[in-house]
Amino acid sequence: MTGPPAVREDGMAQDDGGPAQIRRLLLHGSAGAVSRCRDFTARALADWGWTPAGDPLTRERADDVLLMVSEVVTNACLHGGGPEEFVLRHADGLLRVEVSDRNPEHPHRMAPRSPALPGGHGLMVLDRLASDWGSADRGPGVPGKVVWLEVSRPSPPPWSRPPADRP
Repeated sequence: MTGPPAVREDGMAQDDGGPAQIRRLLLHGSAGAVSRCRDFTARALADWGWTPAGDPLTRERADDVLLMVSEVVTNACLHGGGPEEFVLRHADGLLRVEVSDRNPEHPHRMAPRSPALPGGHGLMVLDRLASDWGSADRGPGVPGKVVWLEVSRPSPPPWSRPPADRP
């Protein structure tokens, strides 16, 4: 059994052992958290081959991921006292995004609002764009919660694959 990955001076850690890849960004407070997490995610998506995408579905899915990252990190800033840790897990074309904060209250859907009004739409975005999402307690003795979402990388259409890869 190995310990947690080493943390670099910039607060980033990377654990690339095994088939799954995990990247962590340690955060302290809200200042610049949304842009830092989006940039961190954009770099990871590029490293994992989601961008630059040769097909429009993957490119669109990568844009969706960045939008959802903005939503969950913004929610942690506004309602959770600021995010503490941002984690990306990637394996077999499935991306899991996790945002930890110290507020034990789990997200709940608000009453429907006018699309013209700002705010209150983040969970609806997750409902529409994420394959799945939810929240969980951080663990025994650790205050707060983890909000997570999962996104599957789209498969390229059969006509875009080389003939040997087609069924």
